[in-house]
Parts: sequence; structure tokens; C-alpha cells
Amino acid sequence: MTGPLSSLGWDEQFASEFLPYLTTHTPARVTRVDRGAADLVAEAGELRADITHRAPDVTVGDWAAVADGEIAAVLPRRTAIVRADASGRSAGQALVANIDHVLIAVPAVPSPRPGMVERLIALAWESGATPVVVLTKIDLSHDPYAVVDDLTASAPGCAVLAVSAVTDEGMDKLRCLDRPGGSLCLIGRSGAGKSTLANALLGIEEMAVTEVRIDGKGRHTTTHRQLLALPGGGVLIDTPGLRGVGMWTSDEGIDQTFPEIGELADRCRFSDCAHVSEPGCEVLAAVEDGRLPQRRLDSWRKLGREAEWIASRNDARLRKERQRAWRLLSAEVRRSGRIRP
Repeated sequence: MTGPLSSLGWDEQFASEFLPYLTTHTPARVTRVDRGAADLVAEAGELRADITHRAPDVTVGDWAAVADGEIAAVLPRRTAIVRADASGRSAGQALVANIDHVLIAVPAVPSPRPGMVERLIALAWESGATPVVVLTKIDLSHDPYAVVDDLTASAPGCAVLAVSAVTDEGMDKLRCLDRPGGSLCLIGRSGAGKSTLANALLGIEEMAVTEVRIDGKGRHTTTHRQLLALPGGGVLIDTPGLRGVGMWTSDEGIDQTFPEIGELADRCRFSDCAHVSEPGCEVLAAVEDGRLPQRRLDSWRKLGREAEWIASRNDARLRKERQRAWRLLSAEVRRSGRIRP
């Protein structure tokens, strides 16, 4: 991948943030990360650099300052998709950074799981980017636009595009998102057709494709996150299939995913209404009279519980870090003789 930095998303804001490194380092965007090193693209072309303790948290899409074969620093991220760490640690894992649109691939066959779609939408909203739900494989569905209607109900505020990478139906609307300097990210479960969709957007057979298993579950085709140039002047970051998505989100991402519940909650009799059994609860009233599906409320509650649990774990981790820092500081003061134990 070659070309001016502007085609990779470089702009005046990133240039301003790079000023401290201007005379000694090269700006470059991370295209792939593996084994303690990263592939990047700079103005002069592709390069590879080691990830060191000075910039340990590097992910695909980052803008980095590179010198002497090492990444010295990562510029502040404008947006980032972060999920709960797969190891179970109380820390978030950044999947990709500095993206404008998150393309959430959802296959038309078998029937989409609304809860999973809502989970991915919340993850996308929380990133700061704009989510777009892409219904793939519509050539395999008898009534794909009925599925679009169902997805639209689960994705208020999001564009829902029905496409077939095989017949090219609907792909023109998706290609309109490929703009000079723009960054797209493709996420979804294994078997959602991400690799086929990526190839259609790229215009080449760049990504390997495999058949979906007979039980409808997908095999992992993409095994790493990778940034690739699009023909319209933007870039695409493809990601491995997500078998599970641990939430790493605040109330903001969930509120944007369920805006109708927030609007109803504002009309509850009590400002601290928990929407369980309180009198004058507009949310429960909406479920009762059919304005709000019970499934949407259940999904909102589930994601909210996960977000609260993650927040509590993170708070506990921060408390432990502060306590450890204080113990180290106290020990250092005692060793210096400034106070007696």
C-alpha cells in the first residue's frame, strides 16, 4: 500500500498532535500487529517496527511515531472499538482505532439474532464511530427485506443496507462510504460473509473465503486484523469473526442503541425509576400496551448489567493500582529517611 498520508486518514489534527516528534520521527499508520511488531505505512511506503515498552498498546488503525525501527509513541485515538479482554482481566482490548464507520455484517441466512446485533451496535456507538448494519447474503434469502424490517427495529438511528457480494445487489450504497481519507471497519460473527464482502469492496480476491458449516456457524477465515486500501481512496480494516463479544461500554453506547427506552424513561413518574415494578413507569407501560417489545427491554437490561459489572471491575482495578502506587511511594519515603517507620 502506497500513497500520500491523506489517503490513509491523515489530517491537520493528527499533524498537530505529531508536532513533538516532527524532526526526529516518521508518521505512519499501523496496518497489522503481530508478535511484538507491527506493519505500517508511511509517506515513503511500507515499513515494519518493533512494539516497545514506550508504546505497548498498539492496534490496527493507530497513527504512530516511528524511528530506528521502533514505535516510539501512538497518537491519541479519535475513535476505537474496545471490547472486554478475552483473558478475563479487568481491562479493555482495543480492536481497531481511528475509524469513521463500523460495518456490522449480519447474514440474512440463518435468521439474525437481534440480541447479538444490538450488542455489536452498542460496541460500535461506544467507539465514537458511526455504525452501519449490513445484511449480507440476501441472494440466499426468500424475503430479505422482511429481515431488513426486523433489523431496522433493532437498530434505530442506524442505516441498514441489504447487499449481496455475489450478485452485487445493494453494493453501490455500501461503496458510497468509501471516500478519500475515510476509514471503514468490518466486524461480525464468523460466517457472516465478511471476507466475501471485503473482497467485493476491495475489487480483488484479497481475503480468503471458506464455506459456512452445515450448522450455520462460520469458520474463522480472517485470522488477524488488517488495514487495506480501497479503490475509492479510503481504507478498510477487516477483523476476525467474533464468536463472543464481551461488553466494554458505558451507558452512552447502550443509550444510543436503545434510544426509545431512554425517551420513555424520561417520562417515568420517578426520576430514579428502575423500570421493574414502580408505579407510573412509562417503560413498563409501553411494554404492556405493545409500544416497546419485551425482547428489547430484556436486551437493554442484559447489556446494562454487563456494563455495570465491567465498570465495577475496572473501579476495583484502579483502586488496587492506586493502593500499590501509594505503598511503593511510602516505602521509598521510608528508605530515603524522610520519615521513620
